[in-house]
Amino acid sequence: MARRPFVLFGGHGINPARHFGGVIMAEYGKDWIIENSVKILETYSGDQITVRQLYYRLVSIGYPNNIPAYKRVVDSTSKARWDNQIEFDAFIDRERTLYGRTAWEPKDLKSEIAHAKNQVKAWLSSYGLNRWSNQNQYVEVWIEKKALQGVFERPCLYKSVALAPCKGYPSLTFLNEAFERLSEVEGQGKEITIIYFGDYDPSGEDIPRSLKDNLSRMGIDIEVERIGLTPEQIAKYKLPGVPAKTTDSRTAAWSGSEAVELDAMDPKDLVKLCEDAIERHFDRDLYQDLKNTEMAQRLKYKAALVEWVANDMPDDQDDEAGA
Repeated sequence: MARRPFVLFGGHGINPARHFGGVIMAEYGKDWIIENSVKILETYSGDQITVRQLYYRLVSIGYPNNIPAYKRVVDSTSKARWDNQIEFDAFIDRERTLYGRTAWEPKDLKSEIAHAKNQVKAWLSSYGLNRWSNQNQYVEVWIEKKALQGVFERPCLYKSVALAPCKGYPSLTFLNEAFERLSEVEGQGKEITIIYFGDYDPSGEDIPRSLKDNLSRMGIDIEVERIGLTPEQIAKYKLPGVPAKTTDSRTAAWSGSEAVELDAMDPKDLVKLCEDAIERHFDRDLYQDLKNTEMAQRLKYKAALVEWVANDMPDDQDDEAGA
């Protein structure tokens, strides 16, 4: 069945549900949701996202932003998966996680030997120095939304930077763990920066202040760099907003206009913002010094392992005697 053209309503700043004096000009029914969901999911190139992320991407192209509308997305995408319109593994549920694994597969000795040989080869060439070990700065990325963990994991892993999903205001337990971790870093004389991404709303703007104040109260001073969301980004990417929650005690004193969810941004834009923010704290000249040292040490590392395997590694009889 031919699909209707995919129209980015929000891209032109027009919400068809409000156009022409509030007259409803488009129906956001199941077909509209599924058609546009399929198109949005294609932009993720097979990467899994949460249904909540998908919902805010739909909001960014004109879909209503309210609880009943969100529930309609959940119901529609569930039916679409049962009907084979959307793959079951298109989404990830970060709130429900399987821990551990039941090892049930039989093993083949020849395959295990071949695998072990590949592991030995990998070990011989795996030596590397920690990317930030000779840097003057230390960086972590903190995000308000755990649902966006998958978006930020890749750039943080690529840049060898820790990622901390706060799930709103971080708990004292979470902050205490950070304090213990960062105190050791501070003791090595490094400057500490937390790169923060959160919603543009009263709480999202206040969380950086809260975490900085609480960590200072615990005994460590850090810099918090709030990268997003900002009014400039909202204007640039034409992100839709809604009135700030009246249930938030900070709303009355908030100077902003409409609240905007971080999830509404295209993941590619979030990744670019994250990578650029990290790179601003990374000294490339120091990194080149590190790579030169790493190259010289890698030769010694490989030679030492080869010598140990050839001359010093105990055989099975030695292991049994030691036991």
